[in-house]
Amino acid sequence: MFNNKLFPTEPNYPVIHTRQYQVKAYRMSDQQFLLRGCVVDEKPAGLYIENDPDPVWMHHMIVDLEIVYPTFLIEKASVEFKNHPHLSCTNITDHYKKLEGMSIARGFNAKVRELFGSSRGCTHIGALLAAMAPVAIQTGWSMRVSSVTDSDALAKSPEDFQEQRIKQFASTVNTCHVWDEYGEMVAKVRSGEEIEMPIPVVLRLRELGRDETDWLAGRK
Repeated sequence: MFNNKLFPTEPNYPVIHTRQYQVKAYRMSDQQFLLRGCVVDEKPAGLYIENDPDPVWMHHMIVDLEIVYPTFLIEKASVEFKNHPHLSCTNITDHYKKLEGMSIARGFNAKVRELFGSSRGCTHIGALLAAMAPVAIQTGWSMRVSSVTDSDALAKSPEDFQEQRIKQFASTVNTCHVWDEYGEMVAKVRSGEEIEMPIPVVLRLRELGRDETDWLAGRK
């Protein structure tokens, strides 16, 4: 059922449980994107039901978050339980409306634990939300790349563009050692310099036989 390519090698033991997260982001407009996440817990065929040829999905939950960019505020939140072990599992879904109005950037995981931890929520939804938060920040990079090619963005003055650029990068500051607020990368952004090209992009351009300046075209 799952993509085995994620693990180049498998240990020589029978699989007895598989959990998978998947998170996708969809561009709704220049100022908004939809973040959709799902979590699935799968029991292999024959483990729970003898001679059953198919695996059993014990959990399958989906979370949709409509997020404002570049503030990363959650405008709309919904939770859906597709597969769940108990009838009462779904009683908690409306509780997650409390996500609306929250920022998915700094302090998000702590707030989620405060509102939905322990018996106040679903442990699987909590784990999924923790997996979705960093994807929202990564989506900010995609939103920036797509927006700078728009005609209205290209028409902005260098001062306006730099101000917008700093706002877009603000959510990344202090998220890891590379983005330390006193580090080299943040200093480059604040000074208007172009940051280094992501290594996967460099490698892909080389595979395509294209010049690395293609990455910079229209992005300054």
